[in-house]
Amino acid sequence: MRLDRLKSFALSLTHTTWVKQWGECLVYKVADKMFLIIALEGEVIDGVVVKCTPEEFDELTEIDGITQAPYFAKRHWVKVADLEALSEKLLHARIQRSYDLVFAKLPKKTQAALRSKI
Repeated sequence: MRLDRLKSFALSLTHTTWVKQWGECLVYKVADKMFLIIALEGEVIDGVVVKCTPEEFDELTEIDGITQAPYFAKRHWVKVADLEALSEKLLHARIQRSYDLVFAKLPKKTQAALRSKI
């Protein structure tokens, strides 16, 4: 089941926590900052939302099945509505990239504290 693999991958990233928010969304965070949203319709994935750079946004939204994430900062979050748009390996890479972008924006003190807990 792809949902189980996505959840496992997200939780494998250091210091990741998750909450259920906005109805049926699984929101994954590092230091209380979200980096991944898995929108669900029951047990079926309705979309995956990840952070990206403006340059990556342009590249990603050219792919059928990937759009700007609604309600999020323009050009910094994309929604993968069609999971067939990216292979599982590429989707994992996008999730890792989103995590890295969010981690890099954390205060240096927070980053250092998290790194010391590894």
